[in-house]
Amino acid sequence: MTQGSYAAIREFAVCGRDAGLHGIAAGPDGALWFTLVDDGRVGALAPDGRVALHHPGPLLRGPSAITAGPDGALWFTAFHGDAIGRITPRGDAGRFPAPGGGGPCGIAAGPDGALWFTVQRTGRIGRVTPDGHVTEHPLPAPAAMPSAITAGPDGAMWFTLHRGDAVGRITPGGSVTVHPLPTEGSAPAGIAAGPDGALWFTATGTGHIGRISTSGKVTEFPLPDPDAGPHAIVSGPGGDLWFTERGTAHVGRITPEGRIDEHPLPTAGCGPLGIAPGPDGALWVTLRTGAIARVTPG
Repeated sequence: MTQGSYAAIREFAVCGRDAGLHGIAAGPDGALWFTLVDDGRVGALAPDGRVALHHPGPLLRGPSAITAGPDGALWFTAFHGDAIGRITPRGDAGRFPAPGGGGPCGIAAGPDGALWFTVQRTGRIGRVTPDGHVTEHPLPAPAAMPSAITAGPDGAMWFTLHRGDAVGRITPGGSVTVHPLPTEGSAPAGIAAGPDGALWFTATGTGHIGRISTSGKVTEFPLPDPDAGPHAIVSGPGGDLWFTERGTAHVGRITPEGRIDEHPLPTAGCGPLGIAPGPDGALWVTLRTGAIARVTPG
C-alpha cells in the first residue's frame, strides 16, 4: 500500500454545502451529471466548467444514484419520491413510480436494454424499460438493504446487500442468488465490474475492498484505516478500480492484483461519495462540501 499522491486533483464548486451532492455519471453530451439529494435537483457540469441545475419536479424527491441510459438520457433514483427519474441532456424530465414505496437507491443499465435498480426499504430489485414499464423482484431477505447495482460480465446484474453482509446476483429472468461475505459487519456498499472478469465492492463497515468471482469466491483487501468508510467504486482507466473513502477523505485505487494506493483530497473532511470515469480519462468525485473533484491518474 502506498499513501501519497500520484494523481493531480482539482475541485469545482457546483452547489451549496447543504444541497446534498451525491451521485455522478458521465452523460452522452460530454458533461458530468450529478444529483442533489437534499435540494431535489439534478445538475450537469459541462466540459467548459459551466454548471446547469434542473428541478425534475416535486414528485422526484431525493435524487440519489444516476446513470446513463441506452436511450441517450440520464436515469436516476428518487429515494424519497419512490420513483425512477429520467432526464434528457436538455433538461426534460419524466417520472416512473416504483411500486410499494420502497425507496429506490442504486441504478445501472443492464445488458437487456433496461435500467435495473435496488429498492432498499422493501428488499427488491427493480427493472424499468426505456418506455417506462416497471417490474420488481423480491429478495429472499427483505431487510438486507440492497444498495448499489452493476452489470456483470456474465449477463446478470450484481448488487450489494448492505445489512445482509452479502453480494447478490439476478438474471434478466429474475432468478436471484445470494453470496454471503466471510467477514461479519462488512456492510457492502458500492459495486463495479472489474477488468478481470470479477465484481469488486466496497465494505464500508470493515474498511476493505472485496473481489467476488462470478462463481462466488470472495477475496478481501484491507485498507490501512479500518474506519476509512469506502463507499463507491468504479472501473477506471488503466485497468484499475477507483473508490471513495468517506471517513478519511481519500480517493483510492486498487489494481486487479490487490495493490492499493490512496490519494488525499485537498479539503479535509469533504466526505467523498460518488465517483465516475469521465470522457477526459479522469475520475470525477462528488464531495459533501458541494464540490466535484477531478482526479487525474498519474
